[in-house]
Amino acid sequence: MCGIVGYIGAKPVKKILIDGLRELEYRGYDSAGIAVLQQGGFSLFKAVGKLINLEEKAKEFESNGFSVGIGHTRWATHGKPTELNAHPHLGQNSYVVHNGIIENYQELKAMLTAQGAQFLSQTDTEVIVHLFEHHLKTAASAFEAFRQTLARLEGAYAVLLVNGSVPDTIFFAKHGSPMIIGRNTDNDVLFGSSDAALIGKCNEVIYLEDGHYGYASSDEVALFDAQDREVVLRYVPLSDNKLSAQKEGYRFFMEKEIYEQSTVLADTLMGRLRDRSIYFEEIDPSLFEGINEIKLCACGTSYHAALVASYLFERHAHIRTSVEIASEFRYRDPFLTSDTLFVVISQSGETADTLESLKMAKKSGLKTMVICNVDNSSMVRLADASILTRAGIEKGVASTKAFATQVSVLWMLSLYLGETRKTLPATEIERQIQLLRTLPSTVAVDPATHEQLRRLSKRYLHGHGFFFIGRDVFYPLALEGALKLKEISYLHAEGYPSGEMKHGPIALADPELFTIALLPQHKLYDKTKSNIEELSARDSTICSISPLDFDKADDHIRTRAQDDYMLEFFEMMVVLQLLSMEIAIRLGNDVDMPRNLAKSVTVE
Repeated sequence: MCGIVGYIGAKPVKKILIDGLRELEYRGYDSAGIAVLQQGGFSLFKAVGKLINLEEKAKEFESNGFSVGIGHTRWATHGKPTELNAHPHLGQNSYVVHNGIIENYQELKAMLTAQGAQFLSQTDTEVIVHLFEHHLKTAASAFEAFRQTLARLEGAYAVLLVNGSVPDTIFFAKHGSPMIIGRNTDNDVLFGSSDAALIGKCNEVIYLEDGHYGYASSDEVALFDAQDREVVLRYVPLSDNKLSAQKEGYRFFMEKEIYEQSTVLADTLMGRLRDRSIYFEEIDPSLFEGINEIKLCACGTSYHAALVASYLFERHAHIRTSVEIASEFRYRDPFLTSDTLFVVISQSGETADTLESLKMAKKSGLKTMVICNVDNSSMVRLADASILTRAGIEKGVASTKAFATQVSVLWMLSLYLGETRKTLPATEIERQIQLLRTLPSTVAVDPATHEQLRRLSKRYLHGHGFFFIGRDVFYPLALEGALKLKEISYLHAEGYPSGEMKHGPIALADPELFTIALLPQHKLYDKTKSNIEELSARDSTICSISPLDFDKADDHIRTRAQDDYMLEFFEMMVVLQLLSMEIAIRLGNDVDMPRNLAKSVTVE
């Protein structure tokens, strides 16, 4: 996780660094810091907590003329969120910022300590700057010392390092964590963990590949690959549209992103729905030749989207489908066969466990695909095929529109497979295409429903927990609803298949246990209704979500009558997102930046 920015140029460096960190704060906000090298001297500012604390610390500082600066916003991995553990980390005459995990840092730290290095923090990152200065004593140049340092590091990292002996230069490296270099017409050089930090500041960027490293100065950028061969610089244009990064009058980015699901789903569907078929320009039909199984792999919200897809793929395409949690898949010696299509799902395309799982599948010779929101991300560049979800920038840590667009892409993909495998009648494909065309209006927020949820939220601020329950695709939706509530309200919540209540969980039922029951009209209504009645009989407090009345409910959220269970799925998804958000707001929480979390999980 964490966010990195860097700048070389004559503009006000503090503003550029802090503005960039503000765009990356969703990646981590346990602490933040900047270091500026100007006229041979360093200025360092670090603060615990959100970026506003760093701004206060640095409010008296202003640069004058040419300077070099690096900055970092942190999600704590090694060491608590303290000022000493905040980046940048200091050597004798160097500073470093780092995203990722140095797996052999303890070994390196012991070696460096024995040679006299003094460590101030508990982080793995600090070994980088001390190791660099260790090599600087004997290396022919500062860049050679940096190269030797990288050769000793094990793990994942994106690194920016500055040294006082080369005051116009930033050394950089990328291995397993994202890093982008940008430039503008003023010959400024910029760095960022994401292009969001560079929008409006530069017009061209290079997306670094794993193993890339080099140096940048006011005169040149030199780039090398993992085999130490110089790489030809290939810049690509960077969009200058920052409108989607603004709240536009909403209380939180999360609220804005729930409301804009209608717009982004229209973008997701655009060009992919034909009258009687699904069309993916990105897919070569040969990708599916010889495929008898699909293995979906993801984490968190994307894992729930994968679970939804497992129902749809088997139902529509009659193809064996399994779902893997990426953090578990990596370490269990999975049995992989060449007739398996390995599909990873990630909002950012940088999720560490999912990315490593993708690398495992590639190494095993499997065909691979990624469902992703970020073009040019690591997964998109690595996979054999990719389908972009087109959700736009999602700044709320608790994912909303990314989930909606992932599920819609996977729904379309299940129909595409149903057509190519001839397992779905043409009339059924045509019917479901018409359903897909209504998705933008289905997820449009009804102001009356939102107001009902806002008022209802005050009844769900106590108790000892929540059950979210549903059947079929509504079970992964229940998991997602529980996750949303946990992430932003800090209340305990669990998702369950409705039919599993009697197999243990119902022992918890009492008036202080809140059950959020997903009761669709068009999928196993009677079975689910019976399961809810079992909880009601044990005096659990029931909040039902359904287009049909349910007389055993303490609270009832009426959804619109729909023609199909998948449309009910998407409408209930919006209800769960809004309910979780309103409960969290009532509790006084920062909905966009929940504690202990970060948006892009780029560490294990």
